[in-house]
Amino acid sequence: MKKLTVSASVIALIISLLGGCSWTQHDTGMVSGAVVGGAAGALVTGGNPAGTVAGVIGGGYVGRRLTQ
Repeated sequence: MKKLTVSASVIALIISLLGGCSWTQHDTGMVSGAVVGGAAGALVTGGNPAGTVAGVIGGGYVGRRLTQ
């Protein structure tokens, strides 16, 4: 239950922070990569927060680079 609450809170925070932004293709790639990387990091490490954060950072970086 705690993981679900944290996940929902993070998603709500991201949506609220990005609501007023103007998007570019690079931003979309970065956010998409971060979401996929965070989910993969959480799955691989069994929900370890450090693994999830590492996945978000790595996924965001890769997503941004792939859209350049």
